[in-house]
Amino acid sequence: MTFGLITSFIITFTLLPTLLNFAPTNNISVKKEQKSKITNLLSLISINNKNSIFLVTGIIIIFSGIGISKLEVENSFINYFDKNTEIYKGMKLIDEKLGGTTPLEVIIKFPEKENVKKSEEDDEFEDWGDEEDTNDEKYWFTKDKIDLITSVHNYLDSLPEIGKVLSFSSIIEVATQLNNNKPLGTLEMGVLYSKIPESIKTEIIDPYLSIKDNEARISLRIIDSQKDLRRNDLINKINFDLKDKFGLEDKDYKLAGVLILFNNLLQSLFKSQILTLGLVMIGIFSMFIILFRNIKLSLIGVVPNFIAAFFILGIIGLLGIPLDMMTITIAAITIGIAVDNSIHYIYRFKEEFNKIKDYNKTLNTCHSTVGVAILNTSITIVFGFSILVLSKFIPTIYFGVFTGLAMLLAMISVLTLLPALILIIKPFGKSS
Repeated sequence: MTFGLITSFIITFTLLPTLLNFAPTNNISVKKEQKSKITNLLSLISINNKNSIFLVTGIIIIFSGIGISKLEVENSFINYFDKNTEIYKGMKLIDEKLGGTTPLEVIIKFPEKENVKKSEEDDEFEDWGDEEDTNDEKYWFTKDKIDLITSVHNYLDSLPEIGKVLSFSSIIEVATQLNNNKPLGTLEMGVLYSKIPESIKTEIIDPYLSIKDNEARISLRIIDSQKDLRRNDLINKINFDLKDKFGLEDKDYKLAGVLILFNNLLQSLFKSQILTLGLVMIGIFSMFIILFRNIKLSLIGVVPNFIAAFFILGIIGLLGIPLDMMTITIAAITIGIAVDNSIHYIYRFKEEFNKIKDYNKTLNTCHSTVGVAILNTSITIVFGFSILVLSKFIPTIYFGVFTGLAMLLAMISVLTLLPALILIIKPFGKSS
């Protein structure tokens, strides 16, 4: 976007004037500009209803604060698409019939050193081989490990948000059924493991056990289409229960997978939103200081745009629309584009006031000139963003609708609140 704006700036002041030089100059008649009814109405409101403007602004700020406090980032990837699309139907089918879509991994890490030969539950290994076999892979299968894997597997399988769960416990269950429903002991597991061909180990055991690293992996999938799914709450619940119910410490397990990455991305949006808006406010205020060399005027200039951006965030919060990678950018983009209106209006107001020396007359002049340009530009931008509603990707639709609405609110704010603030504060001095 930055490079695009730089390119646009260069073309506007180089190519456009060059092309205008080739335009025919014969039979050119300049018509007297007619006042816009909309900008004329807004100028009357700014002059005669300053208290009402400030009252409405205060109400907007309150509602924006309430809405922003309700913002959330819990979003479902399946809800990014319209229900009539093939992507939505396919993901819905996978969720309902095939055990869920979003993968999550629970990796259990067992103690590094374990004297298997001396443990009470493994007395059955006493007569199995000499002491050199102590570190053999078949001795890895102890009762404590198998019980922990099975317990965690069954716990995860009991959670309503979780679909299919696969682990070494699944293999044990199949083996038990093949053994006439008789549970396999640790000795039998060890012998069975040592006799299985390497090709089969690679296919059915290695995905869930790493004897070398002393780890077990439980693979599960989340039912992403659940209406009340709260990923962050689910992850926190699993973390808490693994510690509280199974006595595991942070070093004994790890959660990984796409669910963790997606959740971390969503949770970081709040922090990035605050940081982005903060930097934008500082940057624009600094630019206003350099441009106008007036602190009061700089503060007046940024207020309307930020109110429009915060109001949009408030609407998003009140409507219960979660923030995502698209909607999170609306506020910053709105401020970046709409601040042009403030700069044009203030710059023109400053020039006209130096000639007229009357705030009310200057306001009417600005509304009938640069105000019309601001109105036309804003309407054009609104229609430009409205094209995005034709998308089948829901976040893109939200982006188009709310950015267009924010631009419309910013335009109204610049042509009502900004002039009202100028009339009250009088940053250019007193009228003559």
